[in-house]
Amino acid sequence: MARSECMRYAWIVIISLFAAVTVSGQKSAKVRELENQRKVALAEIEMTNQLLAETKKSAQNSLTRLSLLSQQVLQRKKVISLLNQEISSIDKDMVELRKELVALQGKLGNKRENYGKSIQNIQRWNTSQDKLLFILSADNFSQSLRRMRYLREYANWQKQQANEIMEKQREIGGKRKELEKTRAEKQTLLKSREEENLNLQTEEATQRKEVEELNKRQKQLQADLKKKQRQADALSRQIEKQIAEEVARAEAETRAAREREQSEREKALAAGKKTPEPNADIRQAAVKGGYAMNREERKLSDDFVKNKGRLPYPVAGQFSVVSFFGVQKHPELKYVETENNGIDIQTTAGSEARSIFNGVVTVVFAVAGYNNSVIVRHGNYLTVYSNLIEVYVKKDEKVVTNQPLGKIYTDVENGNTTILHFELRKERDKQNPLSWLSR
Repeated sequence: MARSECMRYAWIVIISLFAAVTVSGQKSAKVRELENQRKVALAEIEMTNQLLAETKKSAQNSLTRLSLLSQQVLQRKKVISLLNQEISSIDKDMVELRKELVALQGKLGNKRENYGKSIQNIQRWNTSQDKLLFILSADNFSQSLRRMRYLREYANWQKQQANEIMEKQREIGGKRKELEKTRAEKQTLLKSREEENLNLQTEEATQRKEVEELNKRQKQLQADLKKKQRQADALSRQIEKQIAEEVARAEAETRAAREREQSEREKALAAGKKTPEPNADIRQAAVKGGYAMNREERKLSDDFVKNKGRLPYPVAGQFSVVSFFGVQKHPELKYVETENNGIDIQTTAGSEARSIFNGVVTVVFAVAGYNNSVIVRHGNYLTVYSNLIEVYVKKDEKVVTNQPLGKIYTDVENGNTTILHFELRKERDKQNPLSWLSR
């Protein structure tokens, strides 16, 4: 085999192997990603289980418990779906591994064949005398040098081929071990899927039982929901009142500042002096009828918007959203329809509400059914934290991201539930908090 052909063959082998390793790496990365997603989903299920264990069954918290159970079922289905995807990806990995193994075995066979032929060819020069005669029989000195170089390179090529054969054998052994490991991983996943299916059946049975019990007391449940809606409306009116008062105060401050500025300008003109530059810190509203912000508040508002989708949840530790924003028709109880201006987050007893961003406390107030509430202003955005049994902050106090605002009320008498009601508004416009938060 000519030296150029040997080099060409070697490059083809290297490129082919690189491509095979790249594909295998991509598949493994996908399996790892799915596995990480499954671990997150399982952690969510564990958290929901703990909240359910802490929440005692009662008439007042029946919808909350059902919400937790429904989320548990959805997360379990997600885990099973991810397991199916993992198994499918592993099946694809096994196909690729088998292809790589066959390719390596083919390349090993070719190398052994080429090496055998080279051994047969070199039989002509069994001894040093044969090689010497081959060199000395050259037509001229230049040809002798070329023959010497040829013999040296041929010997080196043979050593390289022998090394590559051993390397291919090692690679084949490694691929076989990898294939066996992948088979074992698949068996583990199949077993996990079977266990998760059994868990799902148990959880769905518990969910059906809760639904049956709720259906038996439909009238009482609807009465409880109406009472809760009246309390929510009262909270909303209090928030709207506070917003209106703040807008009015900001507008009055803006008018006063404008009047002072106009007066100073007129005095300067009357005295023949240079008129003062416009005051850039005078409050301005972003929208007509909105809250007029000063320069610091405008920057705060811009920073708040830049962090949309990355803001922390207003609670730490274990928690679950049990009531969502807007009008919600219950998936299991067709006669149940709720309207929420924010979200309700269930957490563990003793938990605290935390500010989701830098801001200023504008008011602390109390409303029946929601205990104490705190409103924090972030420019022309507001966040509302309700159902606090203790409040750690006061009006006009500046707060920072993740600062505790108060302790969340735990309703020991009605199921031991600890639920924070959280709202987010831009001016008077209610926003879906989940669009702004990130776990």
